[in-house]
Amino acid sequence: MTSTATPLTEETDPFCLSTVDAAAMLSGAPWKRYAVIGDSLSAGTGDKSVGYGDQGWSDRFAHILRQVQPELAYLNTAVIGATTVDTLQHQIDGMRDFGPDLLHIPCGPNDLLRRSPDFGEIEQNMRRMYELAAETGALLTTFTLGRAYVVPVFADWTERVRTLNDITRSLADEYGAVVVDMYDHPVNARENLLSEDRIHFSTSGQAVMAGEMVRALAATLRRRTS
Repeated sequence: MTSTATPLTEETDPFCLSTVDAAAMLSGAPWKRYAVIGDSLSAGTGDKSVGYGDQGWSDRFAHILRQVQPELAYLNTAVIGATTVDTLQHQIDGMRDFGPDLLHIPCGPNDLLRRSPDFGEIEQNMRRMYELAAETGALLTTFTLGRAYVVPVFADWTERVRTLNDITRSLADEYGAVVVDMYDHPVNARENLLSEDRIHFSTSGQAVMAGEMVRALAATLRRRTS
């Protein structure tokens, strides 16, 4: 991990965006019904970082999008600890009733917390989730897991994360989902990135993730209008 002589703040962080700048990047965004399903990563769970606002990425992004679409409807049903099966069983119906036009879906980190994960089964469950999500007609978004997310009790953890990220990228490509790839993002090297639990990004990381979501969707908008 690297350290800096002067701690970053939201104003000085090169990967953060002000609300004004982020909203300008999303000018003309058509989305009026934004939904988030999944687990603690979807929820934006994390400890407060000095110098950063006390919000997770998903609430931050909803606030930004609301500057573009003031009447934005926002639903977040994410539950800490939820697996992809939990999401399928307990969150899909509510999401479909909501009728999103922009939908964030999980990338399965809790599916890795088994003694021997069955990646064939994980891919099958994730594919079903993508199928049901795609039926809404919404633009789909997802993350890949960052390198900083480590569970030391599993000696093969890095390989687990890489395998799951490969599944995520493949399914996202198949279903036209926007991937915000956090695995190799420079933020992973920050010594204050993780919360006390050493799993979740603190709000400094959440702010960066919100910024990367804005950049990814701004790029999508540019492709649509070019």
